[in-house]
Amino acid sequence: MLGCAVADELYARYPQLPEGKLTRLRAGLVREEALAEIGERLGLRGLLRAEPSTPLTPSILADAVEALVGAVFLDAGYAAARAAVLAAFGPLLDRLDPAGPAKDAKTELQEALQARRQKLPEYRIVSVRGAAHQQSFEVECALPDLGLSTSGSGTSRQRAEQQAAQAMLARLDK
Repeated sequence: MLGCAVADELYARYPQLPEGKLTRLRAGLVREEALAEIGERLGLRGLLRAEPSTPLTPSILADAVEALVGAVFLDAGYAAARAAVLAAFGPLLDRLDPAGPAKDAKTELQEALQARRQKLPEYRIVSVRGAAHQQSFEVECALPDLGLSTSGSGTSRQRAEQQAAQAMLARLDK
């Protein structure tokens, strides 16, 4: 429901953009970090209850935003849920630059390597630390044919891979 409402609004705002660009813009808006930011702005952290030993992570805040939108949809229908999404996403939508790069670091790296006719990067989890609800990942991004590798860390495997890809992009630009 959330992704549908965001996609609907993006198409209404930018009907001239190609499908791939709209998809990347939508993905950037409904990712965990953006949803957690919205959850913080809505004050959900103060409304959620969890065990004292369980920290309210960005993942939990993002899930709460999705649950809230789902509840509005089930209670009042699509139009009300879409209106709630637009109200919550307003600041993010307003500062969105459709002409700017909307690609994440892994996509940019993949496209850069394909343009150079080089093999795609290999990602490998180096380590996972912490309890299941509070893990930290370290990931390596390797380009064996070029003899290059970088690492990244984050609270999810995806975040760590993005950071490692960003580091690889910076290394390739040197």
